[in-house]
Amino acid sequence: MKLETKDFEEKMKKSAAAYEHELSTVRVGRANAAVLDKVTVDYYGAATQISAMAQISIPDARTMVIQPWDASTLKAIERAILASDLGLNPQNDGKVLRIAFPMLTEDRRKELSRQVTKMGEEAKVAIRNIRRDANDRAKDMKKKSEMTDDEVKASEKAVQDLTDRYIKTIDEITAKKVKDIMAI
Repeated sequence: MKLETKDFEEKMKKSAAAYEHELSTVRVGRANAAVLDKVTVDYYGAATQISAMAQISIPDARTMVIQPWDASTLKAIERAILASDLGLNPQNDGKVLRIAFPMLTEDRRKELSRQVTKMGEEAKVAIRNIRRDANDRAKDMKKKSEMTDDEVKASEKAVQDLTDRYIKTIDEITAKKVKDIMAI
């Protein structure tokens, strides 16, 4: 019997996709609605994402406009953005919030690059943990006499090949994001 690697490959694929989504929330000097994904507003007792309670538009590269569907939530959205760790300062004109994305300083670029690299390392650790789980399952199957030594070695090699492929993917995603940060 051979270890099925499809489940583990799917987990690795999901880890890489989650990392890529997490990177989209990193603010890089251009207006991007994804930076607000982690910001929630207390809306009638429920934590609600801003995108679920307002229209978010990007009129130009450095400006974001948030227009709530319920005007009474404007102040709550403004407070939630100010309380977040995004470093954004929304301007309230009574109907909409305007957020200007300032140019990044060299120090901020370096800090963001380090942050992205750290997030990449965490994603690679998640991939390696999936590899460990797969190898542990193969060893358990060998103990139960469901696999031979050769099958365990073949499974470990297949899982290592998957791991190498997804770690390379994480490295490529990280390098592209760091390049984007430094180019702005």
